[in-house]
Amino acid sequence: MFYPQEMTGVQLIVPSRDVMAVTKVLVDQGIFHQRDGSFLSTEKELGSTGNWPEKANAYAGLERRIYNVMRQLSLEEEQLPEAKVSSALELDEARQAVDQVEQEVKQASDKLAAEQKRLEQLENSLKQLEPLAGIELPMGTLRNPHFLYSILGVIPNPNIDRLQTSLERIPFVFLRLRQDEKESVVWLAGMKRNADVLDRAARSAYLNPLVLPEVYQGTPSEIIAFLMIDIAHTQEHINELKATIDRLSKDRKDQLQSLLWTLRTSRMLADAVARFGQLQYTFLIVGWVPTARLEEFNTVLKQVSKYVIIETFPFKRGRTDLNVPVSLKNPRIMQPFEILVNTYARPRYEEIDPTFLLAITFPLLFGAMFGDVGQGLTLALFGALLASRKVRLLHGLASLGGLIIACGLSATLFGFLYGSLFGVETILPALWMRPMNNILLILGIAIGAGVFLLSVGFILGIINSWVAKDWGKFFFDPHGLSGLVLYWSLLGLAAGLFLVKLPFPPIIFGGIAVISGIIVMFSETLNRLVKGYKPLIVGGTGTFAIQTFFELFESLLSYLSNSLSYVRVGAFAVAHVGLSAVVFILAALVSSPAGPIYWVVVAAGNLFIIGFEGLIVGIQTMRLEYYEFFTKFFSGGGMRYEPLAVRPKMDK
Repeated sequence: MFYPQEMTGVQLIVPSRDVMAVTKVLVDQGIFHQRDGSFLSTEKELGSTGNWPEKANAYAGLERRIYNVMRQLSLEEEQLPEAKVSSALELDEARQAVDQVEQEVKQASDKLAAEQKRLEQLENSLKQLEPLAGIELPMGTLRNPHFLYSILGVIPNPNIDRLQTSLERIPFVFLRLRQDEKESVVWLAGMKRNADVLDRAARSAYLNPLVLPEVYQGTPSEIIAFLMIDIAHTQEHINELKATIDRLSKDRKDQLQSLLWTLRTSRMLADAVARFGQLQYTFLIVGWVPTARLEEFNTVLKQVSKYVIIETFPFKRGRTDLNVPVSLKNPRIMQPFEILVNTYARPRYEEIDPTFLLAITFPLLFGAMFGDVGQGLTLALFGALLASRKVRLLHGLASLGGLIIACGLSATLFGFLYGSLFGVETILPALWMRPMNNILLILGIAIGAGVFLLSVGFILGIINSWVAKDWGKFFFDPHGLSGLVLYWSLLGLAAGLFLVKLPFPPIIFGGIAVISGIIVMFSETLNRLVKGYKPLIVGGTGTFAIQTFFELFESLLSYLSNSLSYVRVGAFAVAHVGLSAVVFILAALVSSPAGPIYWVVVAAGNLFIIGFEGLIVGIQTMRLEYYEFFTKFFSGGGMRYEPLAVRPKMDK
């Protein structure tokens, strides 16, 4: 829980005749993370793996085609049943199966798309003709004069004068056939040699032409009647095609799901084999397995192929030239906090996993800033609603449910400590203090808590450097041992001068601070010395002097700013009380406490505080974790552990 799972490198030499059986077992187990190359420094030359890459691409293409068919049938991918991986489907057989079901669905889908497009065109024609319903004049007369070029359409009333003005230089006829408050149905005609001028003028005046198929003849009202009949018939045909597709969806559901899983299995097997190294009569398979499951892994492989050769390469915590995959295995209750950690960065293999620390510090910091019994319980209930996935619109936030529950319960706890219930401080006794009455005290406690957390961060960074055997960073880094000594000595010096009387002169802390500060100042040079890098000084002497001075200044500034950043915990606790008081002041301005409007304003104000201030406090808590706490020990950059396994994409 405090570190990623320990991994062991595995190198398998498998006879060619057993390679598919072994690959199926690897996918079945779902614990083998494949890598290319070899763990051995003296590696034999590996040959090609034949046409397996082409097969993998072909299976991937067929898999995409099945996805498209399922999308056309409105079918969602279901969970993979708990079954062993079957053999890879032969490509010709797979293509034949996909072609058959795709063709069947395509015919119905194409017909439906064509009918829907026809319906859209008919409805558009009807919409264009409706303004002409009262005009008893054949459309052919207006639309197809023998010697004139004409445009029949709808134009905004304010643009009519502009249209007529732009056509003053040519002969034209302009008739209003129908007019309402905003627009008019008009007929614009002129000589055919002036067609371009008429078109440009019509477009500039936003005259929208009525475009109707030539098949419709007669007056507008007669054409509208024909259109209504065609629309009804088309809609009826669309309903029939939808029913056909629904039947196809029900009849082909199991077949498509099975074919999808089989194709995915085939694609994964082919892709895995394509990445194997091939010798003359054997295949070389390289990857990682969690150490805790190594014995099980070896046993199953020996049952499948008694000739398989298994070599293991344990990777203990420490510096390694290989990027070992990182698998975080935290209890289910900590999954929301693991998401927060991975949002920042995935831990490296030799790094401490900060999920456990985040699960403690994040709710505590949030609760300290948002302490209220009623508002905290409301927030926790909202988190429970998110986690339950009962509200479809909130499904995307379900992963945050556990985090919000923890923050809400922490806010409830601090609400009892502060004696606050929905912003009222006269109902519950304060088990600790009331922030508004102890502003300086709570601000000082917040800074003290920040100093403690930053010290923990320094210590964790030192531990990480110890585990990684990075002695330069361990001793000399601004966040290493020298940095911690410098930080604590500065705190001791400040405490001795301004806060408490020490039994010894505070100058002792000053001397320690100077020595550790010099070490931190030249940390890069000392680090290069420990690692044997040359030259020790990069760049000119003047540049080096300026750079080291400003790096020390930056470190000192970060120590100060990081420590003072935690004052916001106390400040938000005070501001929370003040904001709650404002709600009651506003309610009193609107109505007396005896009236219902007063309590409506109070309820609305509390909901606003829970939503808006809760979001702000959450962001501030995340900032304290990411930029103050994590930067002391957590660098991230680990590779995700992705074992070979057939699983639906929704799981990822």
